[in-house]
Amino acid sequence: MTRRIVRTTLQLAFLTSLLFFLVYLLDSRYRVLPQAVHNYWPAHHPGLVITDITVKTCSFTSCKLDPSQWHRVEKDLLLKKGWITKAYVHIQRKKEEELLPEEKVVMDITIGRLDPGRLDDADAERWEKRQAGIWIKRSNKRQDSDSKTVVTAVDVLFGADAVEARVGWTIMDQALNLDYPKGAPEARLTIRRGTAKNPDLPVPRVRKDGKFKIMQLADLHLSTGVGHCREPEPKGDGICEADPRTLEFVEKMLDQEHPDMVVLTGDQVNGETAPDAQSAIFKYAALLAQKKIPYAAIYGNHDDEGSITRLASTELQKNLPYSLTQLGPNMIPGVGNYYIRILSHLGSHAALTLYFLDTHAYSPDDKKYHGYDWIKPEQIKWFKDTKKRLEADDKKYSHIHLDMAFIHIPLPEYRDAGIMVGENREPPTAPNYNSGFRDALVEMGVPVVSCGHDHANDYCLLSDKKDVPMKERRDEAPSDSSSSSHESSTSQNTKEGSKGNEEKPISAASPPPKTPKPKNDKLWLCYGGGVGFGGYGGYNGYIRRIRLFEFDANEGKISTWKRVESGDVGRRIDEQIVVDGGRVVESGP
Repeated sequence: MTRRIVRTTLQLAFLTSLLFFLVYLLDSRYRVLPQAVHNYWPAHHPGLVITDITVKTCSFTSCKLDPSQWHRVEKDLLLKKGWITKAYVHIQRKKEEELLPEEKVVMDITIGRLDPGRLDDADAERWEKRQAGIWIKRSNKRQDSDSKTVVTAVDVLFGADAVEARVGWTIMDQALNLDYPKGAPEARLTIRRGTAKNPDLPVPRVRKDGKFKIMQLADLHLSTGVGHCREPEPKGDGICEADPRTLEFVEKMLDQEHPDMVVLTGDQVNGETAPDAQSAIFKYAALLAQKKIPYAAIYGNHDDEGSITRLASTELQKNLPYSLTQLGPNMIPGVGNYYIRILSHLGSHAALTLYFLDTHAYSPDDKKYHGYDWIKPEQIKWFKDTKKRLEADDKKYSHIHLDMAFIHIPLPEYRDAGIMVGENREPPTAPNYNSGFRDALVEMGVPVVSCGHDHANDYCLLSDKKDVPMKERRDEAPSDSSSSSHESSTSQNTKEGSKGNEEKPISAASPPPKTPKPKNDKLWLCYGGGVGFGGYGGYNGYIRRIRLFEFDANEGKISTWKRVESGDVGRRIDEQIVVDGGRVVESGP
């Protein structure tokens, strides 16, 4: 019986491997996989080199060259703004070992109206002209095909402010020469030479002084192209380009605050104005890589409203330098449910754990719970199970282990009254269904959570509900939730229960039952404050701002403050201590 099981398992494994190989082989030649799978793959496969490149412009046709000879880069160079016209980059590519003696490989690409070799007679014949102002230099020397300079990948980015964030890639200085529709960002080729290079992942650690500083960037709302400012303060007299102003503010704060890590809490991309989300993502990714600052991202309701899904965005970002962004487990709802361990300065134990959860986008039952989605019971269970699993190692840490969580859409408890530090300019647009994540955070001893979403709010609210029974705080689960009965127990249980339940007397011979008491029975609910000028502002002159958190591993302390883009630019706004000695503290600025 055992042999039969082993034999069957091996046969299934072999057949599965064979199936994947056949699909890969067919797709490499005939593109049998769905188009969405290809959209954000660079035009490169290991062992392939580029032998030619061109641009195909068309109207009323599919705009495809012979697929047996050409591979199309799946980005319309006019970003679907052409009335009837489209244009696509096409490349020819071949395996290095299949190159014929007379076949050439592309060694260099440049863009321009004039022959780049016109000033060098010896070099003039080596440049070949292609459409859209493309000039290529090719070689048929076999040693060139496996060198570090041969072109192996081609992609397209958009906008005058487009930048390249990937290791080994170079973006062209000039845009492709095309008849662009009004308002369409210009297309720019970007190429990679040699083999793919995977960046080394940084290992975040607290500094020698025991401190670790996180900069939260909430709601960057970056576009494809420079974008247009919405309700900027101060307004100024000239044209306000949103993304350059946003990134200038971020870079200034990076240089002044010197954070050890950046957390992006959603709506990095303004989907409505980002027909190529990749170009928008690379703007902040390139800046953070240039500053050599590790970063992690989660998603908001606008990130996947453009050209890219959350899954594709994560696959793209997790291979960028200094990115700690993760997909998270695929068996629970959402993309980007994960945690990051910040290690002690020299040891192997974690001084700090950061939890990231996907708050999704819009309500799946808008008729009953109008507005925004909520964290699902499966996510809460994953969070609690993960926290419990990590606690054994956390206890080995010689100081007080600290925890914090980041989300995009605020929790329903952000609407509550309580001690508040900062500005509450707009009603919190939290979900109208409460799935109980606030209670799970308290139960597991996580003292602080910070979100984005509501740009003009920047407060920290002390959430203290120990006198309110949990069952009075939990909504009836929506009918579409398979785990709607999920509830988390906390030390906040009181004598009040469901009507008709009476407390049973405790025998004098036996001790009263013990309810586990969490490390913290309170929780700070913070907003980051909107950073990006591509998102809304307003609300009586809201000034863009950035929130920072500083963790002191030696003292078990967390402090936070904000920095503003204009006005009192040199001051820490609303600086407060939210955790001291590992416990939540009531504090003001």
